[in-house]
Amino acid sequence: MSFDLLIKNGTIVDGTGNVAPHQSDVGLRDQKIAAIGDLGDATANDTLDASGLVVAPGFIDVHVHGEIALLGGPDQYGEVRQGITTQLMAPDGFGWARLTGQLADEMWEYTRFGVGDVNIQPEWPTIESYLALYDRTTPSNVVPQVPHCAVRLEVVGWDPRPATPEEIAQMKTITREWMEAGACALNLGLDYQPSANASFEELVALCKVAAEYDGIYAAHVRYHTIGRKEAWRETIELSRAAAIPVHISHERVDREAVDMLDQIDQDGDDLTFESYLYPAGMTHMTMMLPMVLQQGRPSEVLNRLKKPDIKANALPEMKEWLGRCDQVVGFTRTGRYIGERLVDIAAKLGKRPEELAYDLILEEEGYQGFIFPWQVDEADAAETIDRTVTHPRMMVASDGIYNVPHPHPRSQGCFARILGEFVRDRGAISLQEAIHKMSGFPAQRFRLGDRGRIAKGCAADLVVFDPNEVASTTTFEQPASAPVGIPHVIVNGELVIRDGLETPARPGRVVSRS
Repeated sequence: MSFDLLIKNGTIVDGTGNVAPHQSDVGLRDQKIAAIGDLGDATANDTLDASGLVVAPGFIDVHVHGEIALLGGPDQYGEVRQGITTQLMAPDGFGWARLTGQLADEMWEYTRFGVGDVNIQPEWPTIESYLALYDRTTPSNVVPQVPHCAVRLEVVGWDPRPATPEEIAQMKTITREWMEAGACALNLGLDYQPSANASFEELVALCKVAAEYDGIYAAHVRYHTIGRKEAWRETIELSRAAAIPVHISHERVDREAVDMLDQIDQDGDDLTFESYLYPAGMTHMTMMLPMVLQQGRPSEVLNRLKKPDIKANALPEMKEWLGRCDQVVGFTRTGRYIGERLVDIAAKLGKRPEELAYDLILEEEGYQGFIFPWQVDEADAAETIDRTVTHPRMMVASDGIYNVPHPHPRSQGCFARILGEFVRDRGAISLQEAIHKMSGFPAQRFRLGDRGRIAKGCAADLVVFDPNEVASTTTFEQPASAPVGIPHVIVNGELVIRDGLETPARPGRVVSRS
């Protein structure tokens, strides 16, 4: 037997979650796993000795703001170095394909807090022109999802109103076009514009189209607009009305969620969620404004915020959302205050924290991002995270943001931290289960048939790591550093990380639902 790449003497964790780790060789040929077993007599164009190392399926990140970073920039390998070989596009429904002219520019400006500081002209008039950017030009794969924000913006614009039947019909056509292009899910950010304006009827109609293709519904639900319990209830009702599986973005199993998940188990609803397992999130400060002030074109939002009476009415709600005011500045248009806490900046300037937050939205012309610590005590946060990591409906996702000066540590540390802290150091979860939650489970849920498993005929996406050394090096104070203990990453049979170093290979491609 002859292979393109032969991995010898590794400990295989196959991604299914139910097979014990075992030593074996793996032979790769023509972008596929061609053989598994004792391949001592085989020849190969290239060989890796994985003695003492774990060989696992390449990790799949189902919620990450990384597709633009993959095209270039300082954080192009921010995901790949963690062993992530496939990432889903359009998190929170963000996207730009089919938008042109002013709408394309406005959507780009609105979503820049999730894209980072990159210099790209955001005009891709067709789905095909956008997806073509990722044909063997990147170090990892991407999977399209239907970007509801872009779909709605193209048809309805920024108007904060329900869509008409005619507009819903147009959005169904665009959704179908995305599904025909291989999208695995309809993805929404229902606290973001313009998706926040979608009616239940609109969501059901679009979900029914996705369901025709065995797609799923994945959403940042309406936490801010109707509250978490009601948002979950809406999601379950939508699942039943459209006969579609649902997935909730960046969740955690706190005491409130325990009861909701128990009820879901009793009712037999088809729901999953993902978590990054850090006690803090990240978004733009604009999210803390009353929803009515977030509506409209980005320029209209900023003009509205300049009115003194608007500010006076907004500050009480912002104060409530900000809690301890310990949010950390991740990036601003002007580059001010990076890495500083809101409460400390406010004290230095002699302002109330909520007033400073409001002023920064205006002064930075909307482009800013903050790390938002959970507003609970440390013991409660730790208990929630421990409960989350083992929940059978949970898979891992980073929700990373790249090409910014002070990112969330999850961006470059999430997956390595699971293997180092939760598996090795604390024994909170088994190695098999952790790998399953980062590979086989997301592949199964998001219809990626030949990914996420080590089996003959599956895609040759693999990560090779040292179980005794793998660890995240990021912290909230120093959040932008690569993990350790992950020497090799293979995408479609080609090494993109070898001996811890980036290679020139760009084997990434668009992976379709299957």
